[in-house]
Amino acid sequence: MGRSKPVRPNLDQLFAIPSAAITLQASLGVMPTGTGSVAFRAPEGKAFNDVVTDVEQLLTATSDPQLRATRDSYGYTWLTIQANEVTDLVNGLHAVNISIQDAGFGPQLLCSLVSFQRDQQHFALVYLYKRGTFYPFAPITEPRRDNILELQLRDLLADDLPLEQDMTRWFPVWGAPGL
Repeated sequence: MGRSKPVRPNLDQLFAIPSAAITLQASLGVMPTGTGSVAFRAPEGKAFNDVVTDVEQLLTATSDPQLRATRDSYGYTWLTIQANEVTDLVNGLHAVNISIQDAGFGPQLLCSLVSFQRDQQHFALVYLYKRGTFYPFAPITEPRRDNILELQLRDLLADDLPLEQDMTRWFPVWGAPGL
């Protein structure tokens, strides 16, 4: 009917983040904060609440991350994970995403982000589910972004991550938990 089928998210691409973190640390002195988030539109009902409960039990059974669920002003639920190692963080984010997708709620997923810090500036690598790509988001103060840093990160990470080429899709995630 003239519509193209959206890209099916490859959630295994999240496992490229530890490699990107090494590139960032070696090139720019950037360190991961150990914090990441998954944003999704939580449907009402027991089935989805059971999925979130199962994810929390899975994560706490396999490692010791700190979990926190919050809701933003746009109606999205953010599940924020704090871990000591970037690999543990990525494993946690992946477990959340796979659990939500496998339960049939994949279309509810918005994005995942992993937070980094250089000096006092925080930024994130954001994974867009519907596009299957990453982009950098470097807020200064709303509504200002550090566009130079974002472009520098894009160029630096071109070999590590599938980056979103359409910069109009680099949506700001102001106030995202974990950023």
